[in-house]
Amino acid sequence: MNAPQTTTLGKVPCTIITGFLGAGKTTLVRHLLENAGGKRLAVLVNEFGDLGFDGSFIAGCGIEGCTQDDIVELPNGCICCTVADDFVPALEKLLDRENPPQHILIETSGLALPKPLVKAFNWPAIRSRVTVDGVIAVVDGPAVAEGQFADDPEALKAQAAQDQAVDHDNPLEEVFEDQILCADLILLNKSDLVDAAGRERVKAEIAQHLPKAIKVVETAHGKVEPALIIGLGAAAEADLAARPSHHGEGEDHDHDDFDSVALPLPQAGSPEELVARVAKAAEAEGVLRLKGFAGIPGKPMRLVVQGVGRRVGHHYDRAWGADEARDGRLVVIGLKGFDRAAVEAALAG
Repeated sequence: MNAPQTTTLGKVPCTIITGFLGAGKTTLVRHLLENAGGKRLAVLVNEFGDLGFDGSFIAGCGIEGCTQDDIVELPNGCICCTVADDFVPALEKLLDRENPPQHILIETSGLALPKPLVKAFNWPAIRSRVTVDGVIAVVDGPAVAEGQFADDPEALKAQAAQDQAVDHDNPLEEVFEDQILCADLILLNKSDLVDAAGRERVKAEIAQHLPKAIKVVETAHGKVEPALIIGLGAAAEADLAARPSHHGEGEDHDHDDFDSVALPLPQAGSPEELVARVAKAAEAEGVLRLKGFAGIPGKPMRLVVQGVGRRVGHHYDRAWGADEARDGRLVVIGLKGFDRAAVEAALAG
């Protein structure tokens, strides 16, 4: 078996792509694959939920030189929580291939904390073979502009003074902060949906969360020059002290604050009808993110639908296989105890 392609450090570089739900991580990964310039790339995709949608979304996109073997999917869990059981073996499998990748992209789930994953690169089984070339945090510009992750400390303090029952914990805020605190580069994605003044406000908001200056690059649809992301040489696993986290070194990390479920997504008469159903489901109490696919009668292509907040988008991604059942499915991710009944009612039309 041939030895893995190495860098000057004798290690295969890996880029960790983190970011909150719906920020555009998968779109970025596809863009990097489409513009690899002959470099052999492989992808590890992790999803928090029952349906590994993003892996199939990438693998079925018809990118030249990208095969099913180049996409490794780790559904049903968070790789920052399942390092020994899932992540390390999957990484070793890629490295042991006869024609191993020259660079590995790792797309975390939207609920993952990147620092435990960076720490995993110090595990004895892999530390001599791989290095974290860089951690890229993808930020949803419109979401931050709308204040989804911007707490007002003074308002909270005033409210707490009046109501001692106020819960000071905000798990979404902590996940968001941990992702950008670990980053070597931040992509302000969907910048085309925010005006110039709004983009500056978002950058200022991000800067308030950071103890040091991290470059923020504006992008739309994840389209960025690959050389800006691949080849940073950060060796992040040796730089953990510079990457603070809300979660201490001895604390366990879990996702008890979140739930996910995969639901049937019935066919609709038109894309607009399907989007309307998903948009209504997105309004259910506690829902954070929806993504999936369905069939449209008379259309040979699979329709992908994704929603975050109040924004729902759709597009055709690939043709249905000749023997493939056209059963639509939708992954719904939300806060613990989100209103599943309301979601199901909305999807049923």
